[in-house]
Amino acid sequence: MKRSLKAIPFLLVVMMLMALVSACGNSGGSGGKVDVGIVLPTKDEPRWVQDEQRFKDALKDTDYSVDILFSQGSSAKEKENVDSLIAKDIKVLIICPQDGDAAAAAIEAAQKAGIKVISYDRLITNTDAVNYYVTFDSVAVGKAQAQYLVDNAKGNGQPLYLYAGAASDNNAFLFFQGAWSVLQPKIADGTFKIANSSEAVALQAKAELSREEQSKIISQVTTNWDPNEAKNKAQTHLTAAAADQKGDVAILAPNDGTARSIADVFASDSEITSFAVTGQDAEKASVQYIIEGKQSMTVFKDVRNLVKDAMGMAVAILDGKTPETTGSYNNGKVDVQAKQTDVIVVDKANVQAALVDSKYYEAGDFTGL
Repeated sequence: MKRSLKAIPFLLVVMMLMALVSACGNSGGSGGKVDVGIVLPTKDEPRWVQDEQRFKDALKDTDYSVDILFSQGSSAKEKENVDSLIAKDIKVLIICPQDGDAAAAAIEAAQKAGIKVISYDRLITNTDAVNYYVTFDSVAVGKAQAQYLVDNAKGNGQPLYLYAGAASDNNAFLFFQGAWSVLQPKIADGTFKIANSSEAVALQAKAELSREEQSKIISQVTTNWDPNEAKNKAQTHLTAAAADQKGDVAILAPNDGTARSIADVFASDSEITSFAVTGQDAEKASVQYIIEGKQSMTVFKDVRNLVKDAMGMAVAILDGKTPETTGSYNNGKVDVQAKQTDVIVVDKANVQAALVDSKYYEAGDFTGL
């Protein structure tokens, strides 16, 4: 009996220590509650890992807490992440969807819990549960890519290879919409000749495409944002290409990861005399490619500003204010109020000024600058 009584204080101490460790291990604050929950697509791409740190930095001088989770390319994991953040009593959810349509169920659960939802970089579609959208002007990105190809066109009848992002990503449609608006007149006047898409050839006389018509083309030339898929598709296209579809060519590549893979394939073909290839995101590897002349351009989207805009919206909501917006996007069900961030075209001529002098990157990150 005496031994049992002596054990009681010891057990109490152990229980108190366990509770203390549990509390200290939770970065979400008292009781496990978190103010802002953030869900990003994957840790496998440098862009999103960089965003993670930028979000943390953006909140470090405030009294608000943040929890950042990654979906690793899975919409099911994305839903689990949102549910876990709802359980932590978040007030604002910032989410970059893996799949715009599939994410609707997750954020509708957040809406029911009284959480304000900010769609980040990619628009969540076909739901009224999105409160705000923070984005770069995606149509402007596509226009900038296409205009670069137009400005660097060589003669008439130049082969044009079209590639797109994922058909599940609304941004892919916006990028393509912008690009088509610039390229189509130059296809119609004979400057370019489409080399790798029968669907695009069938629609080449149309200046404006419906969503269904865009989908036909994108489904045929999608890379799914996957460099390996882009590489395989480019190899297939070049293997099937006739002699008049080689020589000096123009390539619309949707982003930097796919641009590098596509560029490597075209560079390895002895029948390709030269190529201009687009990109976006200003990834370090692509900046090096631009310096070396392997990639022609990238559309620089200063993610520091996008993160700042997203966190500015979140803090405004937490402070009981109405966030500033600059436009709206229809997501298939409602017009979502949006804050748009400007983009910059970067090529070999201005890479130093745009990316190094602005302190986005360090000069030491590159060789031959």
